[in-house]
Amino acid sequence: MTASAAITLSLPLTNAMAADNLSLAGGADGSSKASGTSYGNVKDGNTSTYWSPSSATGYVSVKWSSATSVSSAVIKQASGGGSISAWRVLNGDSGSQLASGSGSPGTINFSATSLKKLTFEITSASAAPRISEFETYSSGGSTPTTSPTSGPTSPTPSPTGGTGTPTGAWPSSAGNVSISGTVSVSGTFDGGMKTYCCIGDGSQDESQDPMFKIANGGTLQNVIIGSPAGDGVHCEGTCTIRNVWWNDIGEDAATFKGTGGGTSYVIGGGARNGSDKTFQHNGNGTVSISGFYLSGSGKLYRGCGNCSSSYQRHVKIDNVLVNNIDMVAGINSNWGDTATITRVTVTNSSDLTVCGKYQGVAKGSEPKYLGEGWNDSNCKVKESDITYK
Repeated sequence: MTASAAITLSLPLTNAMAADNLSLAGGADGSSKASGTSYGNVKDGNTSTYWSPSSATGYVSVKWSSATSVSSAVIKQASGGGSISAWRVLNGDSGSQLASGSGSPGTINFSATSLKKLTFEITSASAAPRISEFETYSSGGSTPTTSPTSGPTSPTPSPTGGTGTPTGAWPSSAGNVSISGTVSVSGTFDGGMKTYCCIGDGSQDESQDPMFKIANGGTLQNVIIGSPAGDGVHCEGTCTIRNVWWNDIGEDAATFKGTGGGTSYVIGGGARNGSDKTFQHNGNGTVSISGFYLSGSGKLYRGCGNCSSSYQRHVKIDNVLVNNIDMVAGINSNWGDTATITRVTVTNSSDLTVCGKYQGVAKGSEPKYLGEGWNDSNCKVKESDITYK
């Protein structure tokens, strides 16, 4: 931030600006706050005050006593804090994602939503950022009077946008952690890019224990999973798996088991060396996969076709790179499953099925493959969404 910009932004807000920025009339809360900072600083109209989380990640919310229509937000940062590399905007009432992106945010646009709380979540940063203002604007309202101070305005992200375009590059390990049983995750578990190993026998035996079990609402991030990894990761409700890398998929990389609806997220990361499914969806609701790299496997996603309980399931896949796999998504069309697939880059997969339809059956029987779908009520994907290299 230049000195001249700081002086300009320290001037009092005009009445027009106060009327436009909905945050000024609301309250604020969040996940944590660093010493000397306050949640209320993000909605006081003063860019010389700020909120910081107590670590590199966290969230801050603005809230209102009655439902308010919001369609954009402006995030302003004070100098001296960490650099944001990934973020999300959430409907604080429902927890659903309205927007996401990588890099430093500026003006963020999303579909107009009526809510009582809007949340800005920092999912990755070099250190604790300093958020001076979290401005919010209504549907059809005025363009924000002040410009963002955090650099160029980010493009409007897709609803399932990940943490950047996957390249196929594999991360370096920051060290090794030996485990002998399942690690239970409640809240946020940050592995610091260390390799966690090992559990199970590396086979397709579905009776193996998972390496990580994530409680409802939990987050697993910045982990490299070694081999063997047992039954990978289990999400017991809704969860977020961010920047997690599987050296060997084993049975499944992750299984989504929650039956309370909602959306679970796989954001960034990658997996390799699998023989069947990568992400297995046994529960209901939606799985959103974005910014992910997969090499050498059967399917990226499969909605269970013969579990003990049958559900309607949905998957959203965006901005992924797949190499040498058989199918992007397998769904059960007779149960009303949907797959929304955009921005998929394919290498070394000449016989790839993008969206495969199955007939789901009762436990003990095998699902029947019905064929590939394109741009229909179940397979929401166009050929133009797939790039072959």
